[in-house]
Amino acid sequence: MPSDRRTFLRQAATGSALAGGLPAMLLDPGSSARRPLVRTGGDRIAPSDRVGLAVIGAGGMGMADVATALRVPGVELVAACDVFDGRLDAARDRYGAGLYTTRHHEEVLARDDVDAVIVATPDHWHQRISIDAMRAGKAVYCEKPMVHGIEEGASLIAAAHETGRPFQVGSQGMSSLGNEKAKELYEAGAIGDLNYAEGFWARNDPIGAWQYPIPAEASASAVDWERFLGGATRRPYDPLRVFRWRNYRDYGTGVSGDLFVHLFSSLHFVVGSRGPTRIQATGGLRYWEDGREVPDVLLGMFDYPATETHPAFNLSLRVNFVDGTSGSTFLRLVGSEGAMDVTWTDVVLRKNVAVDPMDAFSREKMADARSASPELPSRVAMRPPAETHYTVEAGYRGAHLDHFVHFFEAVRSGSPVIEDAVFGLRAAAPALACNTSYFEDRIVRWDPDEMALV
Repeated sequence: MPSDRRTFLRQAATGSALAGGLPAMLLDPGSSARRPLVRTGGDRIAPSDRVGLAVIGAGGMGMADVATALRVPGVELVAACDVFDGRLDAARDRYGAGLYTTRHHEEVLARDDVDAVIVATPDHWHQRISIDAMRAGKAVYCEKPMVHGIEEGASLIAAAHETGRPFQVGSQGMSSLGNEKAKELYEAGAIGDLNYAEGFWARNDPIGAWQYPIPAEASASAVDWERFLGGATRRPYDPLRVFRWRNYRDYGTGVSGDLFVHLFSSLHFVVGSRGPTRIQATGGLRYWEDGREVPDVLLGMFDYPATETHPAFNLSLRVNFVDGTSGSTFLRLVGSEGAMDVTWTDVVLRKNVAVDPMDAFSREKMADARSASPELPSRVAMRPPAETHYTVEAGYRGAHLDHFVHFFEAVRSGSPVIEDAVFGLRAAAPALACNTSYFEDRIVRWDPDEMALV
């Protein structure tokens, strides 16, 4: 990044360079300072301004989304759609017998009392249902990745533009205090010139590796198998494909589409990037040999070109479902003057320059001390902390809720969503390109500006 660009970013940051970020404290170079991350301001939503909500895909993620969305004042669940009758029964048990339920999303979209929909279906239904919903006048909160294939992105972006309906991708880390603080620090020049980034997502348990339980009541009659398949290859009913769909390429997007996309979203938000130009992946099926068609260990390497917001840098990402340490999920940004470890609730900033060699004041005072008292040790300097840890305060409501607050603000006021279809495709495409690289054993080229494969 040119030095004048870095200067501008530093000066533009809130409260000048690292205000509240590198406190003037008398600390040893190896010490650490802690700073709370706080969400200020109210929800800016009037509870009387009702929003009728429907969920399409009432499985684990869909109903978790519903539970979070209903914490926003004035939001009411009015309909649920799923291909499995057991999920519809569970939704009525939880939210009342009056809840409208159906196997067909078209019936949900025809209802006048539905203002917004959550699309939490298997990935291969995301694009079609999202487009249908926007054309029906509904706002859409679509789980990531927003498309099953890169080629589906253009028509979804066009539908969002043509209809003018709010469309937000559900990578909830985009609304996290951790990402927001990391962006502030990056733009203030906290780590100098970015040259490398890496991300990790580790799991080591059956549920984390998508071995979800198969409901006892699941049967060919209780599941609309043809509706589930949609445009996918026709085959006999298989409950594993319905309830563990992430393991199969016809319906899911593997570990890259499920988890890399979160890391891309955070990285692009923090550094203002549009994406990489060169993508290469490797990995394998190392442990969960349960008939799945996707690897459980995947590594991706990505080349990012220089832009006005960052210099050229390299990114490495890893997902490991056989990780003996487990739980290591974070994004690390490495620059010429330090590094940041970023999660949705914490940012750890480490500096490698403890004292500015150009600090004329400190040099002068130390020289004065030596000349006045040559028999005494040199005067020590005032040093900022080598490590600063920002963490959320107790009671933080969480990125998931904040993401829905942003969504419903857009629904009510027409304000921009925090993660629109263009941003969503630029996060999804390099993740999906990892699958192409892995399965076709080749390097993939991507144009992040034109949003097209090269």
